[in-house]
Amino acid sequence: MFSTSFVFAALVAVIASVSAASLPTISAVGSKFFFSNGTQYYIKGVAYQLTDDDPLIDGRQCKLDASLMSKLGANTIRVYHVDPTGNHDDCMTAFADAGIYLFLDLDTFDTQFDQHLPQWNQTQLSAFQQVLDTFQGYENLAGVFVANEAMTMLNGSDTAPFVKAAIRDIKSYRQSKKYRDIPVGYSAADIPDLRPMLQNYLACGDDPAHSADFFSLNVYEWCGDSSFDHSGYKNLVANATGLQIPIFISETGCHEPEPRTFDDQDSILGPDMENSWSGAIIYEWIEETNHYGLISYGPSVDPASNTAALDGFTRSGTPSPVTPDFTNLQKHWATLHPSGVALSAYSPFASTTKPIACPATTPHGWLVDATASLPSVGQTLNRAATSTGGIQTASATPSSTAKKGTAAVMEPAFMTGGKHIAGMGASLMVVMLAFLFWL
Repeated sequence: MFSTSFVFAALVAVIASVSAASLPTISAVGSKFFFSNGTQYYIKGVAYQLTDDDPLIDGRQCKLDASLMSKLGANTIRVYHVDPTGNHDDCMTAFADAGIYLFLDLDTFDTQFDQHLPQWNQTQLSAFQQVLDTFQGYENLAGVFVANEAMTMLNGSDTAPFVKAAIRDIKSYRQSKKYRDIPVGYSAADIPDLRPMLQNYLACGDDPAHSADFFSLNVYEWCGDSSFDHSGYKNLVANATGLQIPIFISETGCHEPEPRTFDDQDSILGPDMENSWSGAIIYEWIEETNHYGLISYGPSVDPASNTAALDGFTRSGTPSPVTPDFTNLQKHWATLHPSGVALSAYSPFASTTKPIACPATTPHGWLVDATASLPSVGQTLNRAATSTGGIQTASATPSSTAKKGTAAVMEPAFMTGGKHIAGMGASLMVVMLAFLFWL
């Protein structure tokens, strides 16, 4: 017969899992995010990538970091790369217990989009699906990115249809697996030549199954002593006018001039932007050679004598705030609590909102034809060909290689004239309580 102490310990574990699982989920409705309890979700986030591989497999480290993040006032982390074969239960529970949600990039260094050779192949799709399979069960997964900064110049605008194709296929896979409607979107580089055409292109169209659930921007415009008008943030608000999906800042926080004041948070989470933007993610949690860190795990060390320290910076241990940056951000977030709008009041408006108009092509500018069909899996763009205005066609055979492997070459109809520019937990708890009573 089991001992009473064993049963009690098991009961405590079940109750803890039920507590974590009861965290409200996030959904995208119209141009806003909402908790499943009907209140609006605003992002107070930090980028969290302690290593090049996977920061979400060390439960002890996640608990230490989640505790300090909670004191900072964060409710969100962004992670760029994970190993889908790892066990993430302890870390995801640690962050859930702290009320912290995750925005996760689906790609890795081997499956990310390359604007110099745009393509969407089976290797990428399968890898993205595997990451989604691994994380979809965590209720504090707020959303996923199909790519980060896949386009960093106007010459790369012809990559946009491939990114949108990835969004379409991941959303289709999500529905086929009967997962909850985890928001699927894109994180863009802040390239003026692509604004606002890229966000509008990913959001436009009559079929929402082919459009992004959200759009985000990596913004480093408010540096030092600036303001809403002078920083460029006023233009960000103007560009978001009419956008029918949520938009937020997926990286921000200039580190020059020092110290980092984070005064932009008052605009992002205040009256200037709270009606059109959904918050921001600060880059980044750990202090390293780029000096964007909010915390450190100790003094720098010789990487030759400490292989766990990349570039001389320790990657684990008890986090200590980098001052005054950490405190400056903490003070801002402590005073910023936008209430937004209730889902019940907003839903009728959202249901009647039409998609934003697709961007028109322009000479020597945005040349993607939004009316053309999106690429299918196994297609790529070959800029080296010349017989069709820089485009070559071939049979569409799905690729099983990495991103630079062989794939079918796509005749880009999306380019103008072929031209382009370079309740189970609750049940378990009842059973355990009954068993304990029986004992």
